Amino acid sequence: MSRSLRYPVELSPEQERTLNAITMKGSSKARVMTRARILLMAHRQMADSDIKEALGISVQMVQSTRKRFVLGGLEVGLFDAPHTGRPAKFDGKDRAAITALACSEAPKGHARWSIRLLAEKAVELNVVDGIAPSTVFYMLKKTRSSRTAKDSGVSRG
Repeated sequence: MSRSLRYPVELSPEQERTLNAITMKGSSKARVMTRARILLMAHRQMADSDIKEALGISVQMVQSTRKRFVLGGLEVGLFDAPHTGRPAKFDGKDRAAITALACSEAPKGHARWSIRLLAEKAVELNVVDGIAPSTVFYMLKKTRSSRTAKDSGVSRG
């Protein structure tokens, strides 16, 4: 038995209509639309390698979509399971407050903000209960401007 037939995709007429609607509307996430196209092509007996070429994706994605559909149904085949990871400790307000602090004038006795100084000041001002300097660094790294450049007022030290 070939690998592409290990999980043969057989759609009901209703499932086929649903998938066609997803691909025609174009309002779903790109990943969902790609999976819908995979399932439609697999239903038409296309080989995994042909689906891969037609959609510009990996054979692994074709095979995993087939498997998810056959073992779990249409919802499982199309959509990712909810992520169960730990929720973010700091929200957008916390990030904005720390970024604003980094953009403010450095405290007396300091030429510019250091990452450690920002972390200590954020706790002192009750912006956050506690924060590691490395977390402050990664928060600021995600902003578009370079907060650690010499002319920005913040240093890594």
